[in-house]
Amino acid sequence: QAQLVESGGGLVQAGGSLRLTCAASGSIVRIVTMGWYRQAPGKQREAVATIPSGGSINYSDSVKGRFTISRDSAKNTVYLQMNSLKPEDTAVYYCQANILATDRLTYSYWGQGTQVTVSS
Repeated sequence: QAQLVESGGGLVQAGGSLRLTCAASGSIVRIVTMGWYRQAPGKQREAVATIPSGGSINYSDSVKGRFTISRDSAKNTVYLQMNSLKPEDTAVYYCQANILATDRLTYSYWGQGTQVTVSS
């Protein structure tokens, strides 16, 4: 079993910045993919940015040019640098990872979520 813990959410004014951190721990052979998702009230959860192994980084159109996802493989940690924040970015942000375990199977994990609120 693995665990994901997010941190870095909070309240910020429009135009400001926040940096989210997600740290994975537990039984990890390799993290295949890590990414960030968000869910605003009354809306479906959507992918924000993902980093697959051996693939290109993917950003949603709504955050391109403003958000940057990065990964520290040695620490099993992924970051989401959020700049030029807008009120519509307000949501609960979730870290997600597909993790290869010792049984050679890949499992999906989700963090508990961290609230990001952007005021106008």
